[in-house]
Amino acid sequence: MAKDGTRSTQGRGKLYDSVIETIGDTPVIRVNNLAPEGVEVYVKAEAFNPAASVKDRLAVSIIEAAERDGSLKPGQTVVEATSGNTGIGLAMVCAAKGYPLVVTMADSFSIERRRLMRMLGAKVVLTPRAQKGFGMYQKAVELAEANGWFLAHQFETEANADIHEMTTAREIMADFDGHRLDYVVTGYGTGGTVTGLGRVLKKERPETKIVLSEPANAALVGSGTAQERDDKGQPAVSHPAFEPHPIQGWTPDFIPLVLQEAIDNGLYDDLIPVPGPEGIAWAKKLAAKEGIFTGVSGGSTFAIAMKLAETAEPGTVILAMLPDTGERYMTTPLFEDIPEDMSEEEEAISKSTPGYQMG
Repeated sequence: MAKDGTRSTQGRGKLYDSVIETIGDTPVIRVNNLAPEGVEVYVKAEAFNPAASVKDRLAVSIIEAAERDGSLKPGQTVVEATSGNTGIGLAMVCAAKGYPLVVTMADSFSIERRRLMRMLGAKVVLTPRAQKGFGMYQKAVELAEANGWFLAHQFETEANADIHEMTTAREIMADFDGHRLDYVVTGYGTGGTVTGLGRVLKKERPETKIVLSEPANAALVGSGTAQERDDKGQPAVSHPAFEPHPIQGWTPDFIPLVLQEAIDNGLYDDLIPVPGPEGIAWAKKLAAKEGIFTGVSGGSTFAIAMKLAETAEPGTVILAMLPDTGERYMTTPLFEDIPEDMSEEEEAISKSTPGYQMG
């Protein structure tokens, strides 16, 4: 912004060969109206990725790692189980690179996610919600084995945390270079974000505390109960502490192997659960008071950031990861009290002048 308050742009100074090249370098944005006096709260808005979520990073990392090691052949079908964001990211990457994609997804996840993946050329195979994340996961395994497809393995692959170590963590390091950073708050779906961040920040910014969150009614990590796995590290059973929760994209009904690294190696400093309704409420506040539009997962990390901010000493700096955009939640509880028709107040505004009124 110029000194006189006007705005201008100069472009990015480069031309991109593919949409894939635009992944990453998402902005860190200060929260001005909701943050308590004397505390700096920031959010890292992953909706600025081209397919609008943090999982774009994971998607391109999985595909390109498999291309390098030869496990993904030209034209081979990719298959993966997903609650939506990884599938959408994979659909974008596969469309750009020319791979067919089949996604398995429990029918409990939002309808718009299915439609977005299909718009991007993917096939979406639904599994019964009663079989939870474990069911959609096993369906992907079955399809890969039966058809010779490449299974993306987002919950186990080293390419997951690696991309967050190489990009997400490095972006945070650069953005806060010379600036205080006391807390980074994140949830987990696969665990890639917290593991990748932990690998870097624990070594290079040890004063920064990493706070992990999970749904209060599905506290798998907090339960202390170990995940049963097969000899490949894949979940053998659904975790007994799981209950259905409204934070889509967070906490499947098993502890992913990628997250297990963070648990085993102490890559986070605190674990604070969040009730789903609080995540929904804070997502709405963030949109209405800051103009920052995120989903229930982003609202949930922000809820924990605000909880920390309430008791933080002056000068504290907090960063919350916002995994995606609120548009991915139109058919979820996030929007259930947002009306389609005019409210009484809106009708009164309409009637305040004589023309162009609805009948």
